[in-house]
Amino acid sequence: GLRNHGNTCFMNAVVQCLSNTAPLAERLALGRYRARGARAEVTHRLAALVRALWTRDYTPQLSAEFKNIVSKHSSQFRGNAQHDALEFLLWLLDRMHEDLGAASPAQQTRGPQEVGTPPGGGCTPCPSGKHPRGQSFVQSHFQAQYRSSLTCPHCLKQSNTFDPFLCISLPIPLRQTRALNVTLVLQCERWRFVRVGLAVPLLGTVADLREMVAREGCIPPEQVILAEVSPRGFLRSLADQEELGTAGQGAPLYAFQPPPARRAGIAPAPGSGLGWGRQDCAARSSDCLHRGPGSRILLLLCNTAGAGPQLARFGPPLVLREERGISWEQLQQSILAQLRALLRGEVRAQGTGALFRIRLAGGSAPCIYLSPQDPRPLCHPAIDRALQLSGAGGPPHVKLTVEWDMSTKERLFGNIQEEVVQDAESVRLQQQAHRQQHSCTLDECFQL
Repeated sequence: GLRNHGNTCFMNAVVQCLSNTAPLAERLALGRYRARGARAEVTHRLAALVRALWTRDYTPQLSAEFKNIVSKHSSQFRGNAQHDALEFLLWLLDRMHEDLGAASPAQQTRGPQEVGTPPGGGCTPCPSGKHPRGQSFVQSHFQAQYRSSLTCPHCLKQSNTFDPFLCISLPIPLRQTRALNVTLVLQCERWRFVRVGLAVPLLGTVADLREMVAREGCIPPEQVILAEVSPRGFLRSLADQEELGTAGQGAPLYAFQPPPARRAGIAPAPGSGLGWGRQDCAARSSDCLHRGPGSRILLLLCNTAGAGPQLARFGPPLVLREERGISWEQLQQSILAQLRALLRGEVRAQGTGALFRIRLAGGSAPCIYLSPQDPRPLCHPAIDRALQLSGAGGPPHVKLTVEWDMSTKERLFGNIQEEVVQDAESVRLQQQAHRQQHSCTLDECFQL
């Protein structure tokens, strides 16, 4: 290393860089340069310092003498004040250029113009292909020229100007993606629940995420429903126009694939008006016959047990299609059929009463519960409002929370907790790729 002589870290850093620049270090250490006698004091002292570093003969006296000779020829670096390393590097290169017997690069005027050069831009050698008279070793190794091309739109004649520079500011590539885990709830039995890792764009939208999920699950993008599901139940569905910045931060993200659509058993009457727009009707959904009870509705379900702070989700979230005109008893049996694999025993098909409560999830307060006494609970006006709000991304759907009391849950399901999700290899790969510090090469900086 080099001894610090009082805030000379900027100077030591530049000396180390130049000492590790092989062409210059070899030229200085072996004395393969011709300087202008006493005027070349800075270059001579730098050469002695570089030679001592490579021969391991360095003593603090050598770097102290180099600092003193720099102070002699440049008043701005006198004393023990802090300075910018790049500023010192440019001064030192310019001084070496003068010591080695040529005009200062800073004193050169704008480079020559050349007509008819092929279009393009970037760092190029001298347009003539030869070093101009008086060019020094510093110029040939540390100076480049930026070519600016201008083409006349009428005659297509092109002129090129060359601007020399000793340094160029390069941008540093930043990471453009973040790792996001999405749990796929598919209709395929083999991959019914699988968590995949995705590299989502920082400035993307939910529509971009929907396309990525569709490719992972090999399903059409218009079938994907994206929703945040917390340990306490559904939070919200994601719309296509939303930005991806906050997606998946409030709760784990789930992607649902609806079951295949089957033809409804009851055909709606002509002119019955199956639109999901909000209309005035009585609180009893049985009066809302214009809702089209023969149509089918897409339901997202999650099961919860407990109350207050003890409220927790158990089992996997479900997705099913049902007739809008079914009764509470039929809806309850359909939900139990979906949970058959989790039940500890058989549940009698008839006479069970209301085993649970069903709450409309993801909406604003107050909470809306479907009534077991309602002949058609899925025709409630709140269901229509939920369908209307969910149409911005994926197929229209309604999120329902099935609330069990603890005793019934323990009797039918035991101590089952949340679903066990299999992690795909992409989860580990994406976390590993985004956990390590983002690095880049000098070439990538130039390319950017």
